[in-house]
Amino acid sequence: MSTDQNYPWGPAADGLDQPYWDGMIAGELRLQRCNQCRTWIWGPQWICGRCHALEPGWEAVEPTGVVYAWSRSHYPFIREYADRAPYVTALVELPRAGGRRVLGLMPDAHEIRIGDAVEGRFELDEDATWPLLRWYPSETRR
Repeated sequence: MSTDQNYPWGPAADGLDQPYWDGMIAGELRLQRCNQCRTWIWGPQWICGRCHALEPGWEAVEPTGVVYAWSRSHYPFIREYADRAPYVTALVELPRAGGRRVLGLMPDAHEIRIGDAVEGRFELDEDATWPLLRWYPSETRR
């Protein structure tokens, strides 16, 4: 798939993060993991920063974690979200991926707090080519 001209998100031109986006289409959160030292890597890299092995692999990880930080945007940084402002972006720490942190949107986050347990879902907006990762409050409280 190619990046839709109307939506600024999607794979980078160099193809490095293509497995991440393919995972989202498949309903999986895929992050890099070094094939040699097993270190989790995020954002995507061509080389492991720990052991310097080339071409780290990609593994699916459960999209559950805790809110590490969040921000409410009143300015629509993405043109398609102009009618949705304000919206909340959350940085979520993933315990099952070595504590790596991944960004996503929170659709209804008026009561969001750092440390809240969340679960990720992959949602494809109308007319979009690529899904977005959205975080929702988890049934399990931490």
